[in-house]
Amino acid sequence: MSDIEVELPLLPKGPGDNVPLRHKRRGGSFYAIKDKLRALVKLFSISNSNQGKARVINLPDNSKNGNKFPPNIVRNQKYSIFSFFPVVLYEQFKFFMNLYFLLVALSQIFPVLRIGYLITFYGPLSCVLAVTISKEAYDDIQRHKRDKEINNQKYQKLTKNGLIDIPSSKIKVGDLIKINCNQRIPTDMILLRTSEDTGSCFIRTDQLDGETDWKLRLAVPITQKLPSDESLAYMNAQVYSEKPQKDIHKFVGTFTYFPENPEEIETTIPLEVENTLWANCVVAQGTSIGLVIYSGKDNRSVMNISKPNTKVGSVDWEINRLTKILMIITLLLSFILVALNQFRGLWYVSFFRFMIIFSSIIPISLRINLDLAKTYYSYEIEHDKEIPGTMVRTSTIPEELGRVEYLLSDKTGTLTKNEMILKRIHLGRVSYSFDTFNEIKEQIIQYYTLNKDEKVAYKYKQLKNMTSRIHDVVISLALCHNVSPIISENGKITYQASSPDEIAILKWCESVGITLIYRDINIMKLQFPDPLNKNNNTIEYEILEIFPFTSETKRMGIIVRNIKNHKITFYMKGADVVMSKIVQYNDWLDEECGNMAREGLRTLVIGKKKLSEQFYEKFINEYNNAKININNRNEAMQSVVTKYLENDLELLGITGVEDKLQDDVSSTLELLRNAGINIWMLTGDKVETACCIGISSRLISRNQTYSIMAKLIDRNEIRDKLEILEASNDSCLVIDGETLKNCLIFEKELFISVALKLPTVICCRCSPTQKAEITKLIKEYTKSIVCAIGDGGNDVSMIQAADVGVGIVGKEGKQASLAADFSINQFSYLSDLLLWHGRNSYKRSAILSQFIIHRGLIISFIQFVFSAMFYFAPIALYQGLLLVGYATFFTSGPIFSLVLNQDVSRDVAKLYPELYKELLKGRSLSLKTFCQWVLTSVYQGGAIMVMAILLFEDQFINIVSITFTSLILNELCMVLLEIYRWKKFIVYAQLFTIIFYIGSMFYLNTDFDVNFILTFDFLWKVLAITSVSYIPLFVVKTLRKCIHPSTYSRVMN
Repeated sequence: MSDIEVELPLLPKGPGDNVPLRHKRRGGSFYAIKDKLRALVKLFSISNSNQGKARVINLPDNSKNGNKFPPNIVRNQKYSIFSFFPVVLYEQFKFFMNLYFLLVALSQIFPVLRIGYLITFYGPLSCVLAVTISKEAYDDIQRHKRDKEINNQKYQKLTKNGLIDIPSSKIKVGDLIKINCNQRIPTDMILLRTSEDTGSCFIRTDQLDGETDWKLRLAVPITQKLPSDESLAYMNAQVYSEKPQKDIHKFVGTFTYFPENPEEIETTIPLEVENTLWANCVVAQGTSIGLVIYSGKDNRSVMNISKPNTKVGSVDWEINRLTKILMIITLLLSFILVALNQFRGLWYVSFFRFMIIFSSIIPISLRINLDLAKTYYSYEIEHDKEIPGTMVRTSTIPEELGRVEYLLSDKTGTLTKNEMILKRIHLGRVSYSFDTFNEIKEQIIQYYTLNKDEKVAYKYKQLKNMTSRIHDVVISLALCHNVSPIISENGKITYQASSPDEIAILKWCESVGITLIYRDINIMKLQFPDPLNKNNNTIEYEILEIFPFTSETKRMGIIVRNIKNHKITFYMKGADVVMSKIVQYNDWLDEECGNMAREGLRTLVIGKKKLSEQFYEKFINEYNNAKININNRNEAMQSVVTKYLENDLELLGITGVEDKLQDDVSSTLELLRNAGINIWMLTGDKVETACCIGISSRLISRNQTYSIMAKLIDRNEIRDKLEILEASNDSCLVIDGETLKNCLIFEKELFISVALKLPTVICCRCSPTQKAEITKLIKEYTKSIVCAIGDGGNDVSMIQAADVGVGIVGKEGKQASLAADFSINQFSYLSDLLLWHGRNSYKRSAILSQFIIHRGLIISFIQFVFSAMFYFAPIALYQGLLLVGYATFFTSGPIFSLVLNQDVSRDVAKLYPELYKELLKGRSLSLKTFCQWVLTSVYQGGAIMVMAILLFEDQFINIVSITFTSLILNELCMVLLEIYRWKKFIVYAQLFTIIFYIGSMFYLNTDFDVNFILTFDFLWKVLAITSVSYIPLFVVKTLRKCIHPSTYSRVMN
């Protein structure tokens, strides 16, 4: 129902351009040429490359040009029918371990290399692949179902024939779509009309930007004034929209209306972000009709989806490295046996056969066991009653929680509660604090008393000047904001706003007597006390223009007209760094802002400017002209505001808002610092406030000094500061974003080397990009594990860049929580997450992985001794179900029960955080511990085989049952050697395995002689072999505990 053109500028207008659009196209040489130009543009510029182009949409032409843009299909699937198997198999076989076993399994195709039953080699590999492929298929099918459900959601499309139902996937650019209350917006649109007379509409954007507060959107004024919704289908108009952008907070476009009456002049008005409805937001109030401008891949929500890098834990990388060493051991053992046989016969065939026989050295079951263990760790974390509400969103890296060396934390909402309370207000001559706010309330009552009673006003003229100043400040705070009041059924007023600061200020205004009771796009109503009549009166203000707060301008302003006296006033509030250049000269602003910041208060400077009617008309004409600029619109608009409004403002006062610290923040930070974790605070707040929070939270200890580097642009000055700081390693560094940027440009190496040695670094006025840059720099220079924690959308880039990302579900929404690897409800939960769950996950995975490697090594060394003693024959000692059962039924239960093991209790782990420092050294899983397990396997494998030959030399035919039984008993005893605390499951796993093994001995009659294994001779000799392989290790470990006890052993004792 619309005609869409790409990258087509508005053509110059001739004398007849005031004729309605559909009349223009019927005749005339000018319009014939114009139509040909349009056709040429379409022919050469419209193609598949239309995605990402600016476009002009003409209404109400019925054409199918919407097909030239991406279809409005949501697709989150990772695979297609054709790519599923190739991609999944590639992802699996890019790991060395799986690729190795694939080659071993393929080698069994050749009869000369075949060892035992094929199931021995194909079974484990097939099991691993089946589990992985099934999991990936299930996940992708679920994604497909969710996508299908979204794509099939029904929406109403407005046509000349009325409303028709279409699925979301069929919506095209140029369609008019009706959105009902609480319905998801299917694609990016321009808001043309709402069910509210004012054209206002509230939307929920928590699925887009993570913010939980409602946002106000405004319909295009011309379309809102049309007599009915159906009029939109017959309207002659043209919409220009910029090319698709990622920025959800900006939009540039124009709306041109061509009236039916040829004598009327066409109207062009600017379109801004307030006129848009972005996809995946939800209409929170009334119904809305929008014009589709982007679809599919061009939608803002889709363009902002970044696929984060798959995080692989350090334990996985260490195991991958050890796997390569195991491969070298396999090659070495095979080569030694062939060499000892003096390379006789087809030695290369024997070499490959030995390689296949020793393939159990590289345990294919290791990855399955580790994945299951990580799943259990995640379950344990999510069901921990000490940290309720915790979610694990990346289950592949729980061990990383036990190796964190750097913690990067946001401030607002992370260390603080993001619960704002107005604590102080300064008016230049006098300051009011929380305890004296009642005086302001009394002054407000006096103000209205003096204005009502002429006699009292004359008598207290000087008092009136003071009350007027206080009244001006409160009125400015009650008017200069983007807050919308919502009155419940019981008459209680609540406020909706994107900033908790503004809500805190409005609540304070209400407490002193001036209440915001109504607001729409045109009118604001304030309620104030009437002392003489002992009731409340209302005053109305017309909203003429709003200048919203942005992170770039750091201020917001509003122009209002008092409907009663018609006076026009411009109010502005903002950060002191920008407001100090806008307000009139004064000698107290900087000093008082510094004082409040040192108290940990967030400051806002308030100013106003009275405007005459003529001055306002002159300003608004220039401002409206700047609004319709397509190129550099924002710069042009800001230039007009600066010229007319942002100068010589009357300074009214300063507010100080307190953001309370979260519960137990100080003790948690102290605990983490004692655990050897270096803590940095990265915040967008000012230097003074950050310093105050750093001290109150004990991030900066009482005895520590801190050095401030702010607003430094000279290279030599930066270098001098860093060199001084390098000489005092105990000092903390506080640096602002501008100086940080210059440090990374001029003295990157020096800055990083100095900062990493300091106990604490606080980075202020940091942008989200700078937070991510710092995270990457620390990872790059230290090679340590970095954890980042935050609660807002501005922390997402930092969280995703870190090795471990932790999101807090806070007042700023769930965006950080959804993007993080771990989601918690408050900062203090971090101590349990790192010191307890991180410790357990890392220690358990370390012992589990090394024990599984030991299990493969010991059976291979038994095979090695067997082959060396019996003519170097490449014949497998254990085959078929015996070999499969060894890696599964006979040992898996007891070995996997190690994931329940814990060396210290939770209370001890938190009471002695120094224990965490031991984990940072990585001694639980290292090359040293690996070599110890290799030597253990060499000794035990050799002892079992040699002792079996010595004790059963006359019963050699039963060598398989003798050595295998001793091997199983040895592994069960080795599990007991690693247990610190007994649990029911560990005992049950041991008993079940023993019973199951004994039962299987009677079933596997090809490997076990029942008559032989029932003899006392078999029993005592097997126990003797097991004792020789196990007891020496038990003695060595016991002596080591006595002579060189570990740190946790000393603590527990």
